[in-house]
Amino acid sequence: MTSPGLGSSLAYLLSRAERGVNRGLAAVLAGEDVTVEQWRILRALADGRGVSMGELAEAVLMPHPTLTKAVDRLIDRALVYRGPSKGDRRRVAVFVSDRGAELLARVDGAVAEHHRMIELAFGPERTEQLMRDLEGLVEALDYTELRL
Repeated sequence: MTSPGLGSSLAYLLSRAERGVNRGLAAVLAGEDVTVEQWRILRALADGRGVSMGELAEAVLMPHPTLTKAVDRLIDRALVYRGPSKGDRRRVAVFVSDRGAELLARVDGAVAEHHRMIELAFGPERTEQLMRDLEGLVEALDYTELRL
């Protein structure tokens, strides 16, 4: 059943759900003095391969100038660093530091608990289905953008 007004807008409902999820995630991360955006950056770098700022901006859904400021703050805390790309030594990439990987390991349990709380409130099957549906929506929208 759709609601009248803003409640009938998919964009509005997605934004409202995102705010609710991020509000809870921010509370979980606050104990380590990490923002949701910083956590996304660290999570995107967790494999240790390093990525360019352009690739990172796309992965973490942040505009380039905002990402640069966030990465600079993480560098100041020695959680990430810039260095030559492993694939092309002429390019600069961003890497997670040992300290950043340790912080990520510490918050992973809290982030998983946050996910479990969402499952408790919404149901594990519905949460899993929602994630699959959202992945499908993202793929469909990406495909549509490619065709335009």
